[in-house]
Amino acid sequence: MRCLLLLVVFFVAGPWKHPGEARPLVPAVMLFGDSLVDIGNNDYIQTAAKANFPPYGRDFQDHIATGRFCNGKVLSNFIGEALGFTGSPVAYLIPEASGENLLSGANFASAQSGYYDQTAHMYNVVPLSQQLEHFKEYRHKLVVQVGSNQAQSIISDSLYIISAGSNDYLFNYYVNPFIYKSQDQFSDLLIGILNNTVAVLYGMGARRIGVFSLPSFGCAPLAVTVFGHGGNDTCVTRLNNDAMRFNRKLSTSVDLLSKRYHDLKIAVLDLYTPLYSLVTSPGSQGLEDSRRGCCGTGTVEATVFLCNPISIGTCPNATAYVFWDSVHPTEAANNVIADSLVDGINLLVM
Repeated sequence: MRCLLLLVVFFVAGPWKHPGEARPLVPAVMLFGDSLVDIGNNDYIQTAAKANFPPYGRDFQDHIATGRFCNGKVLSNFIGEALGFTGSPVAYLIPEASGENLLSGANFASAQSGYYDQTAHMYNVVPLSQQLEHFKEYRHKLVVQVGSNQAQSIISDSLYIISAGSNDYLFNYYVNPFIYKSQDQFSDLLIGILNNTVAVLYGMGARRIGVFSLPSFGCAPLAVTVFGHGGNDTCVTRLNNDAMRFNRKLSTSVDLLSKRYHDLKIAVLDLYTPLYSLVTSPGSQGLEDSRRGCCGTGTVEATVFLCNPISIGTCPNATAYVFWDSVHPTEAANNVIADSLVDGINLLVM
């Protein structure tokens, strides 16, 4: 992934850097949301939404399945690297998330979660509201580690990433007969939760927030298999239209939030466009297959129940694929998507 534009490198020793090392653009990164950024929190809770078995992680460091829903790096890894860190900050629920390991931030995300807590409860994962409570705990731990003044400086200068919404649609709204809401009503519900989330983070000191848009989830192989009615279309237009309508509301809401909180830098980070481009024109980025995932048949596999060591048909080389399983991008695709976020992140951190 290319470096952030206007990358300023300071050869100054920060509290968690050795003398002479380049200092990251922000003191820390905080991540909230779902599997696009989760690096293993679900390994430490009782849920079926796990990715801590092969072939997940087969192209990651030491070929270890860490809980990332990918063959390798996820978006949080690439974002961390672009900011000057070695990767994503530590997953908050792992035993090692303490002391100096928390100085460069924490990853609170939980795969299968969404804006709507009910989505997380359906799959027994960590809801966004609880992720915010974990962040509150994190703040107290940070004060103990570095003192109140430095902790506040880290909190206010850090970059915050919110990645949510896809699961609310794909694994709740579209399949749950007990949600008696129109698409507009449901999207308004999610936008309201986002507004409250930003207000809570702002109240706890956050001043730089990037909000992922919904990706073009109608192009995910699982969506095409389940909602495509047996057609040969690359994407399910109806689902992508829902994502675009939500994203328009998201942009309007973020604009209003930036006016409400005058010292808050907040921006929408577009996932829809780069994923759609990868799916409809994979060759432009050196990829080949965007119609199915690498794992198993690539049409329905997601989580270890269907994408596992005995999945028949798993591809030998994921670098040619847009999707790893039937929902999640490969490391190669994540690299392209993260690269497209550079300008938006740059506006937040400079």
